[in-house]
Amino acid sequence: MSHGPLDEDAVESYREAGAVLVEAVNEAREMVEPGRTHLEVAEWTEDFVREQGAGLAFPVNISVDPEASHATPGRDDETEFGEEMVCLDVGVHVDGYIADAAVTVDHSGNPELVEAAEMALEAALDEAGPGVEVGVVGQAIEDVIRGYGYTPVLNLSGHGVERYDAHTGPTVPNRGVDRSVELEPGQAVAIEPFATDGRGKVGEGTVEEIFEQQGSASVRDRRARQALEEIEAFDDLPFAARWLETDRAEMALRRLKQANAIKGYPVLKEDDDALVSQAEHTLLVTEDGVEVTTAGIHGFDD
Repeated sequence: MSHGPLDEDAVESYREAGAVLVEAVNEAREMVEPGRTHLEVAEWTEDFVREQGAGLAFPVNISVDPEASHATPGRDDETEFGEEMVCLDVGVHVDGYIADAAVTVDHSGNPELVEAAEMALEAALDEAGPGVEVGVVGQAIEDVIRGYGYTPVLNLSGHGVERYDAHTGPTVPNRGVDRSVELEPGQAVAIEPFATDGRGKVGEGTVEEIFEQQGSASVRDRRARQALEEIEAFDDLPFAARWLETDRAEMALRRLKQANAIKGYPVLKEDDDALVSQAEHTLLVTEDGVEVTTAGIHGFDD
């Protein structure tokens, strides 16, 4: 798909989404401390975003230790933070234009693993620009993470973000690859290095709390129909099961999955059960460089 310069309204919406995200993340990260619950942090962050007049591009992800993505608390989740590594990944949209960024909060005593992901992100941003191959960006990420003695998570990658679509092309790998596509002016891209002290592969777990509509379906079950009406208000963006007000929502979601009306996103975990850190920014590719719309959450942003 060929991209051209973004119109000013789109650029301003991307910037507004980024500004809301930065404020939300910087408040929420201070709440990630032993004794506080995952649900409290997720709901506070999501409520804050809505109070600013913005929308959620996806449920707040709170991934702990070997978890890398797609982890969000359930409706009655009482899990508390402990002495752990916690990745906080937030997505915000304004009129469908998305900001996606993540930080890692470490209470596990492994600050260098957090630093590896952050420095890899800084190196990636230094490389990124119009005409730059995404494989070159990935090589910069890999070099930094391996330089710290860790491994990039090889089967996770950065991605484009388009209006009302949080995961589009181009794919930005977390390792060097040959013959990759070039970044183009007009693209919005989320770059997200993941670093681990394991072998660098993630697989699907059994827990699913995040879903996304993937089509219409005729369902007989009354609760499933009610849930589908609620889901249609999410503009085809991912949603959390706990957002639904339908009675016995979990049963309704199972019925909708069986009808192929929605799909689930299982929690992704490192195969060796090793720690995972994450750092992420969203950028706009311009004619002469990049503009980071989520600047203000990482130390190197200063």
